[in-house]
Amino acid sequence: MSALEPFESFGDIDEIVERLNDADRGVRRLAVIDLADTGRQDVLPHLLAAAEDEEATVRLQAALAFAEFDASKAASGLIKLVIDKESSVAQAAADGLAEIKDPAAAELIEPLLNHESAFVRAAAFRGLRALRSPTSLRPALAAMCDENPEVRAQALGVVAYLKLEETLPSLIAATRDLDAGVRAVAASALSFSSQPAAAAAVAAALGDENWQVRMAAADSLGRIGQASAVDVLIAALGDEYWQVQQKSLNALGKLKANGAVPAISKLLQSEISALRKEAAAALGEIADPASRDALMEYISDADPDVRKMVRWALTRLD
Repeated sequence: MSALEPFESFGDIDEIVERLNDADRGVRRLAVIDLADTGRQDVLPHLLAAAEDEEATVRLQAALAFAEFDASKAASGLIKLVIDKESSVAQAAADGLAEIKDPAAAELIEPLLNHESAFVRAAAFRGLRALRSPTSLRPALAAMCDENPEVRAQALGVVAYLKLEETLPSLIAATRDLDAGVRAVAASALSFSSQPAAAAAVAAALGDENWQVRMAAADSLGRIGQASAVDVLIAALGDEYWQVQQKSLNALGKLKANGAVPAISKLLQSEISALRKEAAAALGEIADPASRDALMEYISDADPDVRKMVRWALTRLD
């Protein structure tokens, strides 16, 4: 039964609720599944009761069930389970918190920001990120100095989603964090700003020792849209990681960097089809007639996706 096909009577609900007290843990777990499948908001109190079951598999099922109820009422159940001693239950609850879109849930989640467990603090910030609650800004900025890198990364996500120019100094500082994961999030976070300082910090991150940070930086530079980034992006086309090259190609296309055409054209020769396709796409975005000869050489490329992109790029030159 799907969530779109609710039970027809309270008698059905009563029968399921009775099974929540069965001695068999398997029966109790299936009862939780059946309650979630009703799609009815009035079963939430029963799911909250199941969240206190002595059996971890039942609590895990409750955590998964709460995730289907995108409302602040479900948040209370997820908050209860995110501090569960069983890691699988806590992780499922953390994932559920991240899916809640109701801004009213923010005030329920925020008390977890001071929890002694780094996992719980990180889960709380992750849950708050998409809610864009102004009250989350101050604790998020403070947590960017947390000793745990995952907490710092998730707190940074909260700050990034708010997209406030006043937070630029903190975001820029985070591009120099000791943890590569935090630096990558910071490089991505700065993409909302058109300020030269933001572009400069992201351009610097394109020289980071970690390739994932460099990849995030290349992607952000395309979004920021500063022409000053063209030279560093051209240099990044020679990166040892093709993923960084791919993002750099995409960014150069967005910037319509005519001066990058020769360097982009060279990547049409790459053994990696994803790079050939991205190079053709970038040349199409730039639409410089000087790229016609290079594109024509690959109009019969072995990869059908590359051929399609080359043909599209050529239409842009007409």
